Amino acid sequence: MATTRGHLTNWTVVVPLLAVVALVLAWGRDLPTFAVVVVAAFLAGAVLAAVHHAEVVAARVGEPFGSLVLAVAVTIIEVALIVTLMISGGDKTSSLARDTVFAAVMITCNGIVGVCILVAALRRRIAVFNPEGTGGALATVATLATLSLAVPTFTTSESGARFSPGQLAFAAVSSLALYGLFVAVQTVRHRDYFLPITSAGEVIDAEEHADPPTSRTAALSLGLLLVALIAVVGNAKAVSPAIESGVEAAGFPPSFVGVVIALLVLLPETLAAVRAARRDRLQTSLNLAYGSAMASIGLTIPAIAIAMIWLEGPLVLGLGATQLVLLGLTMVVSILTVVPGRATPLQGGVHLSLMAAFIFLAISP
Repeated sequence: MATTRGHLTNWTVVVPLLAVVALVLAWGRDLPTFAVVVVAAFLAGAVLAAVHHAEVVAARVGEPFGSLVLAVAVTIIEVALIVTLMISGGDKTSSLARDTVFAAVMITCNGIVGVCILVAALRRRIAVFNPEGTGGALATVATLATLSLAVPTFTTSESGARFSPGQLAFAAVSSLALYGLFVAVQTVRHRDYFLPITSAGEVIDAEEHADPPTSRTAALSLGLLLVALIAVVGNAKAVSPAIESGVEAAGFPPSFVGVVIALLVLLPETLAAVRAARRDRLQTSLNLAYGSAMASIGLTIPAIAIAMIWLEGPLVLGLGATQLVLLGLTMVVSILTVVPGRATPLQGGVHLSLMAAFIFLAISP
């Protein structure tokens, strides 16, 4: 893991800055094919740089704080992107928040979790993690997702799977409060529940074979992490017209564009989680996955609720029938995965099959 000053004088510094320059030059313009390719290349470089700097910060602050840094940073910028698109999109973006949050939940709880379990289990035959902390995280994700995405489908105060203003305010306050409670438990009162463990059940409270970076190095990496994440989200939006054209040419529904952009935005967390799983730190991977899902709901819903004070048009949060089935099945399977605290490649494969079903049904609803 990079922890010295020398590692901050290479491409991990240059690429995020160049990616921001590309973002400034491309913002608000119709890009030709060559420019789209260039922006996409800087987007990929910014993703890799974000993973690097997240690991530097994580090495300094330790787990589970390191996982929170990346999850919250990505989600805050994701929220800013959603609000920006809703301001300029009008009624056609009424379901954008729902589609984005649901895609984030499915990608994190099935895609990231499935890949990480598979990587860790193939490496050690049996992947181990702490069921107390992971179970609490999953319970929080399930509650947030149900209150914010499932309940609006069945409320009767407003038509069209929407919350009334009072219901939206309640969902926003409860989401933020529940997320804040989880962060307090994860980082203060029961921090040991979220630390990596060995196959014998012993807690690992430090990274092995690496000295922690200096405070100056960590602070610089934190700043560059934010720069890289801004470049990732901004450049994803810049290439979104090309993505929309490709989706339309392929005959996919317009909502699939949100899935593609969600996949791009979550790439830094995905890569960081897989790298942790390869180092036998599956608990860190699960912290990233469920923490990202939790932050995506717990921060997005309150932000959108506030934005709706001045935004015009409806806000559709309720999931459709197919989405509800996928969400319910994901939660049932996740419970069966988490409770034992041990997983084999089978569990990873089951989650990845659900991820494949989500992608397929997003293409062919």
